[in-house]
Amino acid sequence: MFKSHMDAALAEAQAAAARGEVPVGAVLVDPKGGIVARAGNRTRELSDPTAHAEVLVLRQACAAGKTERLQGFDLYVTLEPCAMCAAAIAAARIRRVYYGASDPKSGGVAHGACVFSHPQAHHAPEVYEGINESACAQILQEFFASRR
Repeated sequence: MFKSHMDAALAEAQAAAARGEVPVGAVLVDPKGGIVARAGNRTRELSDPTAHAEVLVLRQACAAGKTERLQGFDLYVTLEPCAMCAAAIAAARIRRVYYGASDPKSGGVAHGACVFSHPQAHHAPEVYEGINESACAQILQEFFASRR
């Protein structure tokens, strides 16, 4: 039976917003359905342009499992992964990606580079978009509206 973990990813996005980071959150779920890693963006806090939520959860899970592959794991993320994150997801061999809001400007899954459908992609996970889309889009819209 399918159980969405997007609420947990949204909680991470909200925590990121509270830290002044772009509010994107991600959780990684193991093959048994348990959350094994969770993170929100930390690019400003860590002074690291690669510290996107997706990359952070992949790093956590790989370090904990002492592996560079996460076959059978599912990723929930509030925003369509960018090309960098999509490449990392493919390299980790993630089974499924569930994302909330689309990102026509910087997305790398359904927009832009379309990393998973590129001929050089070594792995393409199953992708499900629009999970809790309105809530995922709203947190981003509110964050950027407050900055203008």
